[in-house]
Amino acid sequence: MADPSNAGNDLSPAQQDALVQYTQVTNQDVEAAIPLLERSEWNVQIAITKFFDGETADPVAEARAAQNAPVSSVRFENLQESPLHSSSRRPREAGPAPAPRIVPQRDTIHRPPFLLTLLFTPFSIGYRVAAVGFRLALYLFSFLPRSLQPRFLTNTVSGFWSTSGRRMLLPRDTASRFKREFEEEYGPNDLPWFDGGFAQAQDLAKKELKFLLFVLVSPEHDDTESFTRETLLSPQVTSFINDPNNGIILWGGNVLDSEAYQVSTEYNCTKFPFSGLVCLTPKQGSTRMGTIKRLVGTIPPSKYVSELRSAMEKYSAELIAVKSERAARDAARNIRTEQDSAYERSLAQDRERARRRREEAAEAAEAERRAAQEAEESARKAELREKWRAWRAGRIEAEPEAGTKGAVRIALKLPERAGGQRIVRRFRGEAPMEELYAFAEVHDLVSSQEPEVGGQEPEGYVHEYDFAIASVMPRRVFEASGEAMRDVIGSSGNLIVEDLE
Repeated sequence: MADPSNAGNDLSPAQQDALVQYTQVTNQDVEAAIPLLERSEWNVQIAITKFFDGETADPVAEARAAQNAPVSSVRFENLQESPLHSSSRRPREAGPAPAPRIVPQRDTIHRPPFLLTLLFTPFSIGYRVAAVGFRLALYLFSFLPRSLQPRFLTNTVSGFWSTSGRRMLLPRDTASRFKREFEEEYGPNDLPWFDGGFAQAQDLAKKELKFLLFVLVSPEHDDTESFTRETLLSPQVTSFINDPNNGIILWGGNVLDSEAYQVSTEYNCTKFPFSGLVCLTPKQGSTRMGTIKRLVGTIPPSKYVSELRSAMEKYSAELIAVKSERAARDAARNIRTEQDSAYERSLAQDRERARRRREEAAEAAEAERRAAQEAEESARKAELREKWRAWRAGRIEAEPEAGTKGAVRIALKLPERAGGQRIVRRFRGEAPMEELYAFAEVHDLVSSQEPEVGGQEPEGYVHEYDFAIASVMPRRVFEASGEAMRDVIGSSGNLIVEDLE
């Protein structure tokens, strides 16, 4: 469906709202909807009614024209100029009669005001009690022989208990009941009865550009059974209706049902059985449904089929033209839809690529920021580490002299990154193992006697050793703990420094 905003830019906001409501209900093109709404004075309900029922003469316009027409004060009539005679000589309106769209309405129950109900409550109760008693008396008299029953009671009983009413159902249920009763009466058949109401069948015929053949029967009519058995159920008529090339939608109704009775009233059916053929009549209006054929009474099957075929051939060309126009319009709409979809897909791809570029740029910026932060943190840690090494080098205990009682002699082999040399040194026996780790860490500063040795311990810095000291045979790793060296290593030891990385 086309966008109303593009086709009616010069419309007022109220007219655009009416156009949107109308196109949403009827699914009609905007180019054809705007003229119809203008003819309906932009009344959405009137326009929708004209779309489904066809456009007829406007009663308001006719009343205004009749009011403005000059009226003669004296009128002379004779037999030739009488209204009845003149109407018969008037040329008939060109084209088929419009086919009204019948929607069955349930009977509404009008309740009296509460005060009247309250006032007539005693009479209502009395009437119900009398009715129950009368029915009971009729029921008891019904067991007596007919000769002993009073005449007025016999007539009353027969008239009282007889009923010819049929419960009003929904259109689909009414169609199912008609089909079931038809099969019970005439047996199984191949007639494709439409499972729905008359309005739904007419809408389907308009949408799919088919012919709607509706059949109205009256069980009380003498010609109903002969028409059904000899004409409607004949192989010639059945095959003609079932032929998909003819495009016929068959709807049937019993005039005892409310919907079928309304259809017979609207289509002026005075004799049964009645058959009517309805289709779209583009020449009379782009949305008008017209009755193109009326068949009444008993008709031979060959004539029945020929009458229907001749009427259908007369309007088949118009329906084919409308179908081609709709196909072209649908094809153009599909092309526009595909183009819009392709544009939306391309736009979505562009958006996705732009989003990915933004994400990649953000990730690169975040990685660069983290790298700079890590480099800054590494530099800060390296600076603090060097300060700590300088401070710790100034706090290394002096080597005890040879022969000092309780001293521990340690031969320590440094890793390759520190030169790989082997150092022999004495430590106090009570010195903690952490002192040995600190000596291995700052040996280069202690041996070189750098002037940077000393200073204060950096605040908030916790030094972590990146090596371990272990014995060779047997292998044992010593922790940088506060235990005394003599208790852990003994009087002497041959140790190596191993990098943890």
